[in-house]
Amino acid sequence: MKKTVATLILAAFLALSPAFAQDLRYTEASDLTLVGKLFPDTPNPYHRVDTVKYKGFTKSENRQVRESAGIAVAFRTNSKVIRIKTRFGEMENPSNTMGISASGYDLYIRDKDGQWLWAADGPRNRRYEDVNLASALDGTLHECLLYLPLLSEEYSVQIGVEKGAVLEALENPFRHRVGIFGSSFTHGISTSRPGMTYPAQFARHTGIQLLSLGCSGNSKLQPYFAAALADAPVDAFIFDSFSNPTVEEIQERLFPFIERMVSAHPGKPLIFQRTIYREGRNFDTAAAKKESDRIACADSLMAIACAKYPDVYYIHPCATSPDHESTVDGIHPDNHGYTLWARSIEEPVMAILRKYGIE
Repeated sequence: MKKTVATLILAAFLALSPAFAQDLRYTEASDLTLVGKLFPDTPNPYHRVDTVKYKGFTKSENRQVRESAGIAVAFRTNSKVIRIKTRFGEMENPSNTMGISASGYDLYIRDKDGQWLWAADGPRNRRYEDVNLASALDGTLHECLLYLPLLSEEYSVQIGVEKGAVLEALENPFRHRVGIFGSSFTHGISTSRPGMTYPAQFARHTGIQLLSLGCSGNSKLQPYFAAALADAPVDAFIFDSFSNPTVEEIQERLFPFIERMVSAHPGKPLIFQRTIYREGRNFDTAAAKKESDRIACADSLMAIACAKYPDVYYIHPCATSPDHESTVDGIHPDNHGYTLWARSIEEPVMAILRKYGIE
C-alpha cells in the first residue's frame, strides 16, 4: 500500500513538472542554424572535419576533429521548456575539464539590449543523453544560442520544445568567417561549460564569427592540418600554433605552414598568437626553461615572417590575472583566464581585420 501511494505521489509530481506536463516535439539541431563550423558540409553535421576526405590524422586527432567543440546552434523559440536528446559517439572525460563542458550544453539568450546572456546549462546529473535544459522560461519569443559539447562526438542532437511552440532557425547572429586553429587552449580545456572558450567569448563580445578547430595537444603546425585548412572557406585565420610544438618542430614546420596558408588564402590576414604564460613554470625551472625557449624561438621566427609576408601578423595574448590565480592545473586557464585571453586579443585582432574590411 505504501509503495502504491508513493508511486501515485511521484506520478502527480512529474505531471506538474513543466518538463513532463506535456509532450514535446523534437527537431534535429542541424536543421536549424549551425554557427562556428569551419567546414560547412561535413557528412556528419556535428563533425568539424571530414576525416574521410582529409587524411594523416593520428588516432587522437581523428577523434578530436570529430568532436563538436566550438559549434553552436542558433534558433528562436517561445517554449517554456527546452530539452536536448543526444546520440553520442566517442566521449572524453578529462579530470581537468568539467563534465558540462566536455559532454553537456550551454544556452545563451539575447537580451533586449542585444547582448548574449547566459540562460542555462546541463546536464547536472550525468544523464548526458536526455537533458532537461530549461523548464520555466517566460513563454515569450527568444533568440537562443546553444553551444554543443567540447569533448564529445554526436550522431544526433535533438532540441525539444512544447507542442505548439515556435522553434525555427535564427539567421546567423555573427558576421564573417574567421577560422581559428589551436591547442587545448583553443579547444577549451579546463572550462566549466562550452560557452566559456576564448573563441566563443570573443565572438559574443565582438559579433565576429570564429570557426574553431581547437585540438588539445595537437596544434603543431602539421602539414596535413595545413592541407585541410587550405580548403577552409574563411575571410581570415587566427592561429594558436606555439603552445604545443617543440622548438625543433617550430623551426622545421613554421615557414612551410605559412607558405601553404599564404598560397591557399592570398590577401587574407593570418594572425598568429604567441603562447600564453603558464603558471606551472612559477617554481619549476625545467618548465620555465622549456617555455622560455619555445617563446624565444617563436618570437624570433615570427619577426622574420611578419617582415617577409605582408598579411602575416603576430600578437601577444594574456590569460594571466594580476594575482596569478586564473589557472586550473598550472597549464590551462580557468573561465576567468579565458575571459582575459579573449579581451586581450580583441583590440589587436579587430584592428587587423578592419584593414581588410572585416568589421
